[in-house]
Amino acid sequence: MYFVAAVLVVLSGVFYAAGQHELGSYSAAVCRYGGAFCDNPFYVLVGAGLAAVWATFVSIR
Repeated sequence: MYFVAAVLVVLSGVFYAAGQHELGSYSAAVCRYGGAFCDNPFYVLVGAGLAAVWATFVSIR
């Protein structure tokens, strides 16, 4: 589950960069399919945090 959290953190960065048009022509393609996440990459970052918390509780058992 930590792997999922790490992937979500990376995706949050990609969506942020695409929303700022820092990826060149790739930005348009990313934002076409994930427009809500380009506008608010914080949503993906929150998902990463929740996945990390969940992984912590699952590994405690």
